[in-house]
Amino acid sequence: MDYDALVSPSEDAIRVVEIAAAYILVGLFAVGVLDLLAQIADAALVSIRSGGRVGITDPNVVVGFIDTALLLFIIVEIYQTVVAYTREESVVRIVIIAGIIAVSRKIISFRPGETTTTEDLLFAGSFALLLLVLVLALYVLRTTEGNPPE
Repeated sequence: MDYDALVSPSEDAIRVVEIAAAYILVGLFAVGVLDLLAQIADAALVSIRSGGRVGITDPNVVVGFIDTALLLFIIVEIYQTVVAYTREESVVRIVIIAGIIAVSRKIISFRPGETTTTEDLLFAGSFALLLLVLVLALYVLRTTEGNPPE
């Protein structure tokens, strides 16, 4: 029995689904950019109406913009992962970078409560440790790329 002939259609189907996923991510990115622009425009209008007391000058609003922008970068990294995977290229570097962006996003938007609890400190420490490990992994990957093991 020719197993390659049986498997080939499923491989083609997977490729089609992978390409569809890439286009879906492009659509999500476009919608996200439009949403970010709408958020900025809305905050600017609020700022103008209030005479600059609230709106775009509010640090929490700016952190919201950064949070949305980092989410868009995560979508781009996931898109690149799908494309690299479809091309049968290594995705390790892309996944590490996506992880760094995701953890950075959590760190930037992290807001401990009025009183710092043990749980807040644990979350902050976990984020810091995870970011350190991801940066270290990226450093190791970049310094060893192109250097085959001996």
